[in-house]
Amino acid sequence: MSLAILVIDDEPVLVKNIQVYLGRHGHETEAAESAEAGLERLESFQPDVVLLDFHLPGMNGLEALARIRERRPEAKIVMITGQSSVKVAVDAMKAGAWDYIGKPLVLGELKMLLDRAAGQERVEQALGYYTRREARSARADAMVGECAAMRELKDAIARLLEAESRLTEGTPPAVLVTGETGTGKELVARALHFGGPRAGKPFVEMNCASIPAQLLEAELFGHERGAFTDARTRRAGLAEAAHGGTLFLDEIGDTDLAVQAKLLKLIEEKSVRRLGSVRDVKVDVRIVAATHQPLEERIREGRFRADLYYRLRGVMLRVPPLRERGEDILRLARHFLGECGARYGRPGMRFTAEAERRLASHPWPGNVRELRNVAEEAVLLARNELVGPSELGAFAAPEDAPAPAAAAVVPDAIPDEGIDLEQVERRLVELALAKAEGNVTKAARLLGLTRDTMRYRIEKFGIVARD
Repeated sequence: MSLAILVIDDEPVLVKNIQVYLGRHGHETEAAESAEAGLERLESFQPDVVLLDFHLPGMNGLEALARIRERRPEAKIVMITGQSSVKVAVDAMKAGAWDYIGKPLVLGELKMLLDRAAGQERVEQALGYYTRREARSARADAMVGECAAMRELKDAIARLLEAESRLTEGTPPAVLVTGETGTGKELVARALHFGGPRAGKPFVEMNCASIPAQLLEAELFGHERGAFTDARTRRAGLAEAAHGGTLFLDEIGDTDLAVQAKLLKLIEEKSVRRLGSVRDVKVDVRIVAATHQPLEERIREGRFRADLYYRLRGVMLRVPPLRERGEDILRLARHFLGECGARYGRPGMRFTAEAERRLASHPWPGNVRELRNVAEEAVLLARNELVGPSELGAFAAPEDAPAPAAAAVVPDAIPDEGIDLEQVERRLVELALAKAEGNVTKAARLLGLTRDTMRYRIEKFGIVARD
């Protein structure tokens, strides 16, 4: 990678050697004999790296370093010091120098240092590109949807971010995002982060349901060396990694009670304690949690802490299921079809009227995630740019296909003495599991539920089923 390098040094022979040597290796260089002259060239040359000598006529290197950082903070400044100037090197690093190199200067060592700077520049450019792209796609105004429920959700996010921008001290309140699996709760969390004042800081996410309970605490809060059998090194947790930014805890309802107690401390005291440590570490994190589970029921069952629940729901946002979003179903279907078509090199694809009618009438138990998968499958299966019912995978079944007969267990009328709804629900779950031979995924499909919702019902009623 070619770099633009500004050499600020008053030794003409050394400067000439540096320019010739770096030019042979593809770098563009300019020289200045004083700090004042170097500062004048910053705007026109816009260097990636500044080689800055400490001993200069007029303004010295440390003073120039501060001025350069003000005018071009992204430039990497390498301080050139005498062999005995250890204090100068230390002061330069404290003042923001990227690195330092001693005199007499060895050109080979300088090249190695610049190669390292070029590698870091590539990484920073790539990270900057992906961060900017993620920020553009994660804002609330980029969320597809114009139904009343989505407009209300986007308006609530905008009002929350506006209030957060006026916050003078402290951390914004925790946000609890609720909604069925696949509705897009993570998009709401990203919109809250990338649309607010913390957009330039880390966005760290963790799915609490995907990590075993015994590892979740170490992953979230970190550990000291020797805290447990495999803890060979000291490691900071995700809560510390999110310092200054947002910590997104997906599926918060699946956390263990012991972890919930530590999460409560994180929210209340803004501190964490690593496993095996005896001291607390202060962190500045904004908590956003999400769940598809009814936390009030889990509180009554003793599986979720009430105090944590009330702390998490400083602000509560509900993401509507897809079946409640009306015309948004077709808006999203067309959006995903265009997006997937572009990915697979098949632009201009569109649904037929019959395909759109079937999409609009489907109950979408898997919500937006299911719709996106259907659109991707359609792009892969379609023979041309038109997507009809036959390319919709599961939708290809004729409309008059027989429906499951599970509804037969529901009585035709409510008796005078009433009915136990939970018993009816339990019976339906048992019948579906029996028909699916214990397969949870198949049983969930028979009842029009997501697998996660089915697992919740099984746990709720204490039914034994194979995964």
